[in-house]
Amino acid sequence: MVYRERHCPAEAEKLHCLIPAPEGYVTPFPWPKSRDYVPYANAPYKSLTVEKAVQNWIQYEGNVFRFPGGGTQFPQGADAYINQLASVIPINNGTVRTALDTGCGVASWGAYLLKRNVIAMSFAPRDNHEAQVQFALERGVPAVIGVLGTIKLPYPSRAFDMAHCSRCLIPWGANDGIYMMEVDRVLRPGGYWVLSGPPINWRNNYKAWQRPKEELQEEQRKIEDIARLLCWEKKYEQGEIAIWQKRVNAGACSGRQDDARATFCKAEETDDTWYKNMEPCISPYPDVNSPDEVSGGELQPFPERLYAVPPRVASGSIPGVSVETYLEDNKLWKKHVNAYKKINKIIDSGRYRNIMDMNAGLGGFAAALESPKLWVMNVVPTIAEKSTLGAVYERGLIGIYHDWCEAFSTYPRTYDLIHAHGVFSLYKDKCDAEDILLEMDRILRPEGAVIFRDEVDVLIKVKKIVGGMRWDTKLVDHEDGPLVSEKILIAVKQYWVVSAENSTSSQ
Repeated sequence: MVYRERHCPAEAEKLHCLIPAPEGYVTPFPWPKSRDYVPYANAPYKSLTVEKAVQNWIQYEGNVFRFPGGGTQFPQGADAYINQLASVIPINNGTVRTALDTGCGVASWGAYLLKRNVIAMSFAPRDNHEAQVQFALERGVPAVIGVLGTIKLPYPSRAFDMAHCSRCLIPWGANDGIYMMEVDRVLRPGGYWVLSGPPINWRNNYKAWQRPKEELQEEQRKIEDIARLLCWEKKYEQGEIAIWQKRVNAGACSGRQDDARATFCKAEETDDTWYKNMEPCISPYPDVNSPDEVSGGELQPFPERLYAVPPRVASGSIPGVSVETYLEDNKLWKKHVNAYKKINKIIDSGRYRNIMDMNAGLGGFAAALESPKLWVMNVVPTIAEKSTLGAVYERGLIGIYHDWCEAFSTYPRTYDLIHAHGVFSLYKDKCDAEDILLEMDRILRPEGAVIFRDEVDVLIKVKKIVGGMRWDTKLVDHEDGPLVSEKILIAVKQYWVVSAENSTSSQ
């Protein structure tokens, strides 16, 4: 899968242009209607309606696509499938809050989990039949372009309460179990892994799958073997669904240390993921003081965990972040977000569904905005002074590592609102501000908004560049008054589409 991983162009090959919206582009339907309907003009690709016609993924009806909530493994719909999982996994009481969906298709699993207050980070490769991840984001569901190939996933260790693969076409038993080891790295102690589809229940299905019985049997044997090595306990297997649970600490894995195949990764490298190769090693559990203690710290159910002190903060494992600075940060972001709502009165109206925080810190912006009408992609820059993404996940929020000198792993026009706090100060000696702004324009929807918060001299330079990008801007004072050097720049991207009379270049 190397060819589907991130490969950024050399400096000389970068495009310096604005990307027009397709003709007829419209504002997406508000959530929850957007979960089921997407305007055809916004993502005019019909191949999935043919490729997946019998699997209830997507249907074309006049000027819209309809998403019935089906999937290859859940023709009865995602709700019925999730109900089956919920008979084993505590999905409905806030214990499971963050989920990872590998090879997500159009992300119907993630879409239907949202009403249960579970937020899934869904990913699929840049696909051959356009355009799964774009459809997911058009629907208002978190998703990124991604693949399990050779590089670690851009998430911290112990991030997700649940991970899921429904016919995701990942060879779990291959390469010494390296892909299952990567899932284990990002899965919280006590978290669940769901595998549905081949090779589960191969005895009854090998003919339908048109694969040799022996091959499927060996595939499942390898998966079970690696699961034992990882110290996952099998909780359920029925039909084509199998569920494992990761043990809560290393004490529950007696004997593993003596297994010759058990190679352990260096603890300090488990969160170091950006362009780092996956290795066939097991991520060690953090130490515990008693046999029933949850390694890394127990989390409260959601929504209490949103403002509870994250275990990584409480234990002092993020240098420079104490319980006091965390509480202060929350107070500050509540104040900032109240100020934003006065400037932009439609922030929590449902008009903005997909929101990105380009420099998320401890997730205070997303926590202050928390609402069923929206979700926030919390981006922690790879050059940020502190690696805080683990704490963001412990709050029940989702996010990703990224370097803003490169393109973000998404399609054009997939975010409604972007928040950029200190981004241009952070990157001023790293790469060109124009490149970052063009990337923001690419991922922002027409009539989407950007909130910049930075030093005034930085914002004046930004204002000058976006003046040539068809953005309307307004510079306002910090909420504490004009004497504060930090200011707020509000920008709105104008609506313009490609047409015969329209130039695609900036005017």
